[in-house]
Amino acid sequence: MRVIITGGAGFIGSALVRYLVRDRGWEVLNVDKLTYAANLQSLASVSDRLNYRFVQADITDMAAMRQSFADFRPDGVMHLAAESHVDRSISSSGEFIKTNVLGTHVLLEAARHYWRDLSAPRRAAFRFLHVSTDEVFGTLDENEFFAETTAYDPRSPYSASKASSDHLVSAWRETFGLPTLITNCSNNYGPFHFPEKLIPLILLNALEKKPLPVYGDGRQVRDWLYVEDHVKALTTVFERGRIGETYNVGGRAPMENLTVVERVCDLLDARMPDGEPRRSLITFVTDRPGHDRRYAIDPTKIETELGWCAEKTFETGIAATVDWYLNNAWWWQPLRENVYSGTRLGLLPKSTTADELAENSV
Repeated sequence: MRVIITGGAGFIGSALVRYLVRDRGWEVLNVDKLTYAANLQSLASVSDRLNYRFVQADITDMAAMRQSFADFRPDGVMHLAAESHVDRSISSSGEFIKTNVLGTHVLLEAARHYWRDLSAPRRAAFRFLHVSTDEVFGTLDENEFFAETTAYDPRSPYSASKASSDHLVSAWRETFGLPTLITNCSNNYGPFHFPEKLIPLILLNALEKKPLPVYGDGRQVRDWLYVEDHVKALTTVFERGRIGETYNVGGRAPMENLTVVERVCDLLDARMPDGEPRRSLITFVTDRPGHDRRYAIDPTKIETELGWCAEKTFETGIAATVDWYLNNAWWWQPLRENVYSGTRLGLLPKSTTADELAENSV
């Protein structure tokens, strides 16, 4: 199998590349712009493999995308390239619209032009998998779960941009016949996770005895999915999913943010005792604007129709994640020192004017 993976130097993308190149033997072309959250060090274990190639390119660049298809001649696309941090979308929405919406449009058009000129057998086998998020569905009441039929109700610039890209992918299927699939996943965690997201941020702050910021009352619920389980789900959907369908991917592990933070603290205390329990570092901070209260995915469709289910529980996955960070400072230490130190993101100045907001969005 020959696939183009966009965003293959990011967190989920690099896990997917490692799995397909190393464990499945697929030929992979990784197309990545190399933004702040991308890291080629995450691909060091496969970078010299003959079945792996890398092209630094922006998915909004039509010429570069058309060239990538023409040169590599893929059997399909797994589209993961995206701006993904909600906090950053609040203060810098323009990059999210450009990459997530306009970039997806460019990629769809490049794929469509390539696909329509394939031989009939290759055209029938071609797949375009778009990887999205459960955040497009908005927020849930207690004890509810997102299903594939849940109405879209995005609440942040990030989720709105991903909802837009989902609709584009569906439209290209209905209008042009492009064989597309969509997955919507819950919160991922695991090795090689850029330290702006909750689990790596808390973990590294706790190691350095820094405050552990918890938004609001910490009772927001997120559903947690170990990244290596996720990439196996993506591969399963790509290989066996029904064209035009959406599959929700979750780890059946909904949990309050505060509970997640406390679990990380306890694991670190057990492995590296250092005076006061690390729970004492928990600091409640002003909540994120428009913070959704609850996400939880019902993955019954992918489990029953395609036979995938998460192998890691949250308990086994979070323990493996903590151990990985303790043993791999070579990867995260340069990021903490040179790219992102853990400062708060996503709060607008109180004096922000309408003109300043407009300037922020472009």
